[in-house]
Amino acid sequence: MRIAVIADTHGRLPEKALSDLRDADEIWHLGDFCDPAMLELVRRIGPPVEAVLGNNDFGMDLPASLTLDRQGNTFFLIHIPPHRAPGVDFLVHGHTHVPRDEVIDGTRFLNPGTIGKPNKGAPPSYAWLTVLEGGGMIWEIVPL
Repeated sequence: MRIAVIADTHGRLPEKALSDLRDADEIWHLGDFCDPAMLELVRRIGPPVEAVLGNNDFGMDLPASLTLDRQGNTFFLIHIPPHRAPGVDFLVHGHTHVPRDEVIDGTRFLNPGTIGKPNKGAPPSYAWLTVLEGGGMIWEIVPL
């Protein structure tokens, strides 16, 4: 299963990314759409979308967090990451606009960076999360 993981669109979604995202089995958006029209644009790309509310998303009917199971792995999706995440294999978040791949107390914290509003020296980016049968996974940051 190949999942496109995006965050922090802030009302912008590069055309180059749109064509790539169509190839995903699922799209996970980690918040800060900043515009309900952006949520609808992401949903129209094609693959099923799982999304959480960001701190700049107002009037959108999205959960603050989601817990998903893929191939026996538990993924906790949230916009602003907590310091710890006991009981989940992977915590997938946005908010910082900086890509991340770090293990804390046995939980792997992943952030695709920002696809729409680069800052803090990191280029715009998203990630591919490939979940393998049997529980393995591959995390790949894609700079734009």
